[in-house]
Order: sequence, then structure tokens, then C-alpha cells
Amino acid sequence: MTYRVEVEQGLPFNTADVARLVEETLSDQRGWATRHTLVRVDGHADLRIVLATPETADELCAPLDTGGRLSCRNGDDVVLNAWRWQFGADGYTGDLRAYRRYVINHETGHALGYPHVGCPGPGRLAPVMLQQTKGLAGCRPNPWPSRVDLVH
Repeated sequence: MTYRVEVEQGLPFNTADVARLVEETLSDQRGWATRHTLVRVDGHADLRIVLATPETADELCAPLDTGGRLSCRNGDDVVLNAWRWQFGADGYTGDLRAYRRYVINHETGHALGYPHVGCPGPGRLAPVMLQQTKGLAGCRPNPWPSRVDLVH
């Protein structure tokens, strides 16, 4: 699957830096690269990964109600909410880079056909397809796919 990375104009994030983190995350052997070939391209791609303002994210994610705070996958778009990109989520306090890797992996996981899953048990690592932005349900934060994710 090919993908391209975009950053909405006017956001205070460097497109090259965002693209580098996306590419590092999606090619990391701890992630989807163990089962899927994901290749970054500059032109036409199967998937567009876009860092967008909360307003644009709401538009691109519709009809899903993201409330200006959530990211999504909608069709061929993986939409990363810039507010979350900047501030992360409670479970990832102090580790913004790990949260960013999580949201990249989670939303790309949807594009690869993986559904949401629950926490496998208190104190266990959260599956990447757990909606960790909304809470950890007793699990520990984890930005990488696990066996729980890969069996679905």
C-alpha cells in the first residue's frame, strides 16, 4: 500500500518532520511492517495521511463526530487531529512522540482493515487498536501493534 503525507497549510508543524515520523513509524518492525508493505510516495497514493486542524479533521472525518479532538480514518484518508498531535492524550502524559506513533499506527490500522479491540486485562499493554485516546481501560499505553491486534 502506498501513502503520502500532508500537513494542512497554516499549521505550525514542519511537513518533512511529520512525514519522517510517519515513515519511521510505518516502516518500524515493531509495527505493521511485519505484515504489510507500506511505501511513502510523493504523488498519487492509496492512502493520504493528513495532519489537519480540528475543524478540517471534523470535516474530513464526517459523518464520524470527532468533536474537534479525535483523529480518524475515512475512506482513503487517515486524518490526524493537530490538537491531539500537539497535546497528546492523558495516557501518554510526558511522551508525545509515543502518542504520535500510536495515533499513526491506530488510524493506519483501520486503513489496513483492523477493527477496534478492548483491553486484554488490567496492567497489560494496550493493543494499538484500543481507542487509547479515549482512555486505557486499565491497560498501559502502547504505540505498537500486538498479538491482540494482529489476530483480527
